[in-house]
Amino acid sequence: MHAAVMSWYAANARELPWRAADRTPWGVLVSEIMLQQTPVARVLPVWREWMVRWPEPAGLASAEPGEAIRAWGRLGYPRRALRLHSAARAIVDAHAGRVPSSYEDLLALPGVGEYTAAAVASFAFGARHAVLDTNVRRVLARTVNGTQYPPPSTTAAERRLAESLLPPEDAPTWAVAVMELGALVCTARSPRCDGCPVSTDCAWRLGGSRPDDGPPRRGQAWHGTDRQARGRLMAVLRDAAGPVPKVRLDDAWPVAVQRERALDGLVADGLVEPLDDDLFRLPVG
Repeated sequence: MHAAVMSWYAANARELPWRAADRTPWGVLVSEIMLQQTPVARVLPVWREWMVRWPEPAGLASAEPGEAIRAWGRLGYPRRALRLHSAARAIVDAHAGRVPSSYEDLLALPGVGEYTAAAVASFAFGARHAVLDTNVRRVLARTVNGTQYPPPSTTAAERRLAESLLPPEDAPTWAVAVMELGALVCTARSPRCDGCPVSTDCAWRLGGSRPDDGPPRRGQAWHGTDRQARGRLMAVLRDAAGPVPKVRLDDAWPVAVQRERALDGLVADGLVEPLDDDLFRLPVG
């Protein structure tokens, strides 16, 4: 399995800037946080703009958190921008402005979980870790366990399996190769089994590619949801040069109860600061 996947990756890997030879640990960390629940095509232009504006953690750390949110644009889940801003400040305060190399130090950064810590330690510093994102979990579920999808949350059994498959050498390349296989071939909805380098050994395919017997997996709704309402309010605040009168936010979403709930949630999440009942802005502290 290892040789086939690595050979496929060598021939099919996408050229992405956070995989380039001149990548920096900070660039890898930014990419990993941006790529959470967001496709590569949407991340690429924003990542490039961030790296020009804030090529090192110290630059972002010295900026207002509202500027991070504004630069985040329409990537979605803007709390990730606040977490990245907090991580930059922690890197400056605790690590002299340099992204730490150890898994434990990375995991201690704000907004960095097990996956992100393992990914940065592996891809930026060449460490040997099991990197379990959604794509990797799906590939292992199908090829080894014979199931269409992995469990909803990462299990200890998945971690043990991923660790048992780590090659003694070049583990970071193996990790990104399996990830790329899941992103391009072993996709969630329309896997291209005829183009898979391990199709002849895939337990799910050999078992007849039986559909998952769990509850139906549905994509997240967007239109008419609180998420869409939050996005509309955030767009008004991002585009404004300063504080925004409440009446402009009222115009952004027609359903009053939902609009107020969305605004209250943004304030609670630290994404919006109320100056009074009628004036709001992105955070500056």
